[in-house]
Formats: sequence, structure tokens, C-alpha cells
Amino acid sequence: MIRTLRQSLALPFFSLFCMAMASVSQAGSWQNNVSIGGFNKVHIYTPDTISAIGEGKGLLIVLHGCTQSIDAYLSANLEDAAEEFGLVIAVPDAMNKAGFSCWSYWQGTKSRTAGDYKNLISLANALSGDSNRGIDANQVYIAGLSSGASFANTTACLAPDVFAGMGISAGPSIGTSSNGALGPCETADVQTRCSQYGASYGSFFNSQVASMAFGRDDTTVNQCYNEQNAEGMAALYGVSQLPGTNQINEGSGRTADEILWQDGRVSMLWFDNVDHAWSGGQGASGSYINGAGINYARYLGQYFLDNNQRVNRNTGPALSDINVSVSADVISISGKAIDTETSVQSIDAIFTNTSGIEVTASTTVEASDNFLLNSPPLADDLYLISTTATDSEGLAGESYQTTARVGPEPPPQAPVLSDLEVNVDAQCATVSGKVVDVNQDLASVVVSFDNGDITASVIGNDFSASTCDLPGGNNTAIVTATDNRGLLISDSLSFDIDAGQMATLDQHISAGRLDYTNYANCYLEYGTDSFKLNEILVASNQCQWQDDDNSCSGPAQSCSSAPGNGDDGGDNDPPPADCEEVSTSNYYHKVAGRAYSTGNYYSPDYFANGSDDAMPGSTWGTNTLSSDDGVNWYLSSCTE
Repeated sequence: MIRTLRQSLALPFFSLFCMAMASVSQAGSWQNNVSIGGFNKVHIYTPDTISAIGEGKGLLIVLHGCTQSIDAYLSANLEDAAEEFGLVIAVPDAMNKAGFSCWSYWQGTKSRTAGDYKNLISLANALSGDSNRGIDANQVYIAGLSSGASFANTTACLAPDVFAGMGISAGPSIGTSSNGALGPCETADVQTRCSQYGASYGSFFNSQVASMAFGRDDTTVNQCYNEQNAEGMAALYGVSQLPGTNQINEGSGRTADEILWQDGRVSMLWFDNVDHAWSGGQGASGSYINGAGINYARYLGQYFLDNNQRVNRNTGPALSDINVSVSADVISISGKAIDTETSVQSIDAIFTNTSGIEVTASTTVEASDNFLLNSPPLADDLYLISTTATDSEGLAGESYQTTARVGPEPPPQAPVLSDLEVNVDAQCATVSGKVVDVNQDLASVVVSFDNGDITASVIGNDFSASTCDLPGGNNTAIVTATDNRGLLISDSLSFDIDAGQMATLDQHISAGRLDYTNYANCYLEYGTDSFKLNEILVASNQCQWQDDDNSCSGPAQSCSSAPGNGDDGGDNDPPPADCEEVSTSNYYHKVAGRAYSTGNYYSPDYFANGSDDAMPGSTWGTNTLSSDDGVNWYLSSCTE
């Protein structure tokens, strides 16, 4: 049987246009040499995605092998697995190393409170307990190479309550001696040893999973350990081997043979074209990193996704064949709702008008899985419709969102922009906000940065556009929304870009941007030449000075300015906002939150928010409002 590692699909997210704008996601990135969980140096990669199962992201801790620097894993394609499967990756540098910088799996007490076993458990708990990282405690895994593999296996046995799964690559069996690593195979009772290590937490072995792997060309560590490890863990879990072998194929000759045990609880891999190294997939390189085999981290991401026993896999009902129609003052929604795990309990819809007023309606499904839902009578307006199916366990599926109009279309109007915001990260910027077009004929939203135009992505009524390599100093982004009639509206944002600090290595150290921890890397790359460092946010209130590829970086320390903007000096207060001025109809001022109305629906009076200035004209009367803070609006222009 041949199977390929499939790509996980990110589900689209639609937000109501009357709700507050969701925060803009930042691209995944490495934080290097972080001191956390008892370790002085941990490389941490936080992805831009979340796991397709459970709640939030997963966590994969990867342990290096003997003589191997954790820096080798920066070029091992771990980021691919992180982004595809929503995994935070943590690569710690062992604190209590044995000969040849190995994890000392053959020495010391095997205890949750001893040495690096304690540190790894602390690291897992510290990362999964940090709400800012969004890690699901039921999706914490540990893996490793060689001595790191054996140490990872031992740690997972000591703390099966913490680690839902493991990935053991080219590792001697737990409890074996150092002589067994490079010499003849040592017989080990993996089942008994693992059971003893985790005696007080034995019930958690009922839901743990394990992957064992070896390169077919490995002549360093005896290949006998692959089967010994797999069979030992399978015996502990009480599962039987399944017949046959699967081939994992990533193309370009990168293949591996896979043997599975019941319910996917244990897998055993044989990497083709891989020696004693971490199998990193195409393009991987570095000390004991092999690019000729499959990407083992990606395999683990898929394996844990498919076989994690600790997450609720009830996905909620799925909606399909949706049709929306309007008759007089009623909106009707029909379609199918199917739940493969349980049964569909209800279909619920929320109808939200342009003033943010919500009306709800519910129905049930027929025996054929079909449903028909009618709204109550609605006033003339444009409505955002969110339809959701909920199962018998109370779990809602992905909502279906669209818009529909009750009553006649208003006169042609340009789109309306609101909630504009810019997020700056070094020399990159993301502009986001909301765009509403009551005529429902929006053509595009374009953001003109100082280095070119970017067509924004629009999801529902939210848009965003990003660019990098912006020039240093003051920048302006002009946002233009255009409809199919050519009507448009523009607004602008000003922001500052710090292009970094140019200095020699000694000058960077004197200024506190670098220290001597990473001195060798910086000196080898730049010598006595000047080079640029950017200040990057790496944790809550913690920044790090980095060069363009983060090969030369300083310690994590308090940010010298507003996090992420790389400013060198000054206080943390943002600069005062420039006066913002918008000219449009009273109706659109109200939609954007700059005004409010009183009186009846067909003849309202309009007033500016904050100042309560009366605004001449009725619904489609045009006025200019200005604000210095984006909260209090005045019936005037910025120059008045």
C-alpha cells in the first residue's frame, strides 16, 4: 500500500461585520536561545496555524543527538511540519550532557524530579501553560535522535500524563548502557521498564501513541533497536501488529516503509537513503540532518493528527447545498446538515442588520438531512446571515455566512472603510480593517504602501494586506475600496518603520543589542564589518536583536520600545494619532461607528459620536467628520 502525507486544509474564518476586528495573525518565526523550563537555550518555532484537532496548537519537543548542536534543527524543515499541522516546535539544548554532548539516558536516576527529565516536563508544562501560545495540553509530544531519542522515550514513559505521543529516531532502547549505543544490540525489556518508570501514571499509557524510526543506512546505532522499541511499546499498550507494510512517499525518491499496530497506537518506520541522522526531507541540511529521506517531523505531525487518543474528534455537523432566498420581508435558508458521529440537534441562524441588531431563528432537520429555516419578518436592510448546525452533544459545526437584502437597494454608494489598523514587525507591515458595501458589488480593496500596491484579501467584511522591505522612517498606507460601478473611498494610515541599527560587532555589544553568547556566529559572518540588527518581539514584553536570517542574534531582553517595531530608544507610548477625516453620507458614518441616530427608522436624526454634533441632512446627507483619537468625532474637517 502506498500513501502520501496529505496536506491539511486551513478552514476559512468569517467574522460578523458588526463585531470587533479579530487580531491579525503574525507569520511563524523562530525564537532562538530562549531560557525556559530549566534550560538555558531552547529554539522555539511558533506557527501561524492551529491544529486541525483539539483546541489550539500542538507542541513537539525535539531532542538533539550526540555532538549535535540545536542549531542544526534550524535547517531541518521543522517549520514545514509546524505550519502544516499547527505545531509549536521546541528544541532544547541538554543541560546535563554526558560524553560527546549526549543526552545522558544511561546515567542517573530515572525520575520526574531528576535532571533533564525534570527540565523536559517543566518545559512542556511551561509552554502549554502559556495562554499566549495557545497550546492544547492534550497535544504535547516529544521526539529525538539517537541519545535524544532514548531520552525522549524515557521521559515519555516517566510522564505519560504530559506526553500524548513520542517519535523515537535511531534511539537505543530505554535502560540500555552507553556500550549498547555503538556496539552489539543489548536486549531490553522495554515494556517492563517503561511501565516501571511511569508506575504512578500507568492509566495514561492507555491513550499514548508511539512512532519508532530508523534509517536503513544507519551503521552507527544497531538497527535491532527499532523493532525492540516498537514491540516493547506495543506490548505495554496492549495492541497487536497489523498485517502488511505501507510505503510513505514524498516524491523525488524520498520513501519509507511503515508498519502499524492496532488503532495506530504504534508505528515503525524504515527510512530509505538515510544514515544515522534526523530525516528532514527535501532541502534539509546540517550536522546529522539528512535531506535524502522523508520529512520525519511532517510524518509525526500527520501520525499524531490521525492517532492522538486524547482529543475529542467530534467535528460537528457539516452544512452543504445551501440556498438563500428572499420573499417580501422573510429570508429563507435551505440545505443539508449531516453529522457522521452523532446526530443533528438544530439549525440556527443569526440575521444582523447594518446597525448591528440581531434577529435569530431555529429549525430542525428532516429524516433526509434536509432543512428549511425562515427568518421572522425583517425591516428593509442589508443582513449578514450566519447559519450553524449543532449536534446532540452541543458541538456546533463550521458556520455558513452570506449576505442578503430585504427591500429595495439603496442608491449607489461607495464602500465604507472602518477599524483601520496597522501592525508593524521590523520592516514589515500589515494593514487590516473592515469594508462594507451595502450595494454588494465590492470589486477590490487595495493598500498602497510606500514600496508598492497590494491587493488585500477580503473575508466576509474583514480585509488585510501585508508587505515587507519597507523603507525606514515615516510610512503611509492608503487604503482604497472600489465597487463595480467605479465608486471608491480612500483612507490613510501613518506609521513608522525602523530599518534597524547599523554597527560593528563590538558596537552592537557595547550598545547591549548583542552579548558574547552568540559571538562566534556573528564574528564568522560579519568580522569587523558593520551590519544591521532589527529588534524583534519574541515573547510577552521580551525582544531580541536579530540580523535578517536570525543567524546572529542577541539575548531575549526587555524591549527598548513598542514591541516589534525595532525602535531604538524612546518610551513605550505610541505616538499621537494624526487627525482622521472622513466625508460620506450620514448612513455610512453610522455603519462605521462614527455617528448614531435617533428617531424612527425611516426619518432618523444623526449625531457625531463623542461630540454629539448634529449632522444636517437625513440618511443620505453627506457630512465631513474628523477625529484626533478615533473615538470622539466632530462635525468639521481636520483643518478647521
